[in-house]
Amino acid sequence: MIKSLQNKTIWITGASSGVGEALVKELSKMDVNLIISARRQEELERVKSESSGNAQIEILTLDLTDSNSFKSKTTEANQLFGSIDILINNGGISQRSMVVDTNLEVDRRLMEVNYFGTIGLTKALLPSMLKNRNGHIVTITSLTGIFGTPWRSGYAASKHALHGFFDSMRAELEDEGIKVTLAALGFIRTNLSRMALLGDGSENGSIDETHQKGMDPHTCAVKIISAIEKEKREVYIGKESYAVYVKRFLPGLFARLIKKAKVR
Repeated sequence: MIKSLQNKTIWITGASSGVGEALVKELSKMDVNLIISARRQEELERVKSESSGNAQIEILTLDLTDSNSFKSKTTEANQLFGSIDILINNGGISQRSMVVDTNLEVDRRLMEVNYFGTIGLTKALLPSMLKNRNGHIVTITSLTGIFGTPWRSGYAASKHALHGFFDSMRAELEDEGIKVTLAALGFIRTNLSRMALLGDGSENGSIDETHQKGMDPHTCAVKIISAIEKEKREVYIGKESYAVYVKRFLPGLFARLIKKAKVR
């Protein structure tokens, strides 16, 4: 049975563009309370103004690299509507570089934003959820959190790390009322690749052909919301999802195919 999200308070990071923006616009059609976060206040204002429906929307700027702010930001978020029912960890950055061309500082930045930023905010929010014995942590990862591909070594590592962390957290806290959903995405038609880091730390500056042909972000958002409503532990979204099963059941074939896969 699908559980309704009606009257839930949902906090979304990375809400100023892409899948995060699509989630805000889809969820805004429901009777929910939304807290939308990202670094850019003006973009959050735009997303809020373009969202229509019954939702109450509050803006809370957030930098996932500023872990010292997480405690105060979490306190502020909880005060906006009383408590947080669902946290959607969506903020993050990607990569477009080969291992041998990638400075170690790029790997560190990918981990700082995608992994430490995500688990840091989650840890800051957990005490209040545990006190209420109710909470749902939804983390948007990638199919590269299941298998690595060329040009994504640091990005894939950060997403693999999220799967390890949240699988462990679910095992520890599911009986305490904390639900965990991991949504692993394939290619989605967003500007993620434009802002992806090159080996020297600069931005890629263009949108990959694979992303241009990817799933519409609103279609993706609807699938994520459905997974949240169904309280799924893990969901794969995108036509590339078949590769998860190829790796699982035919690892030798997968190893040969992934070397030639078009990922840019």
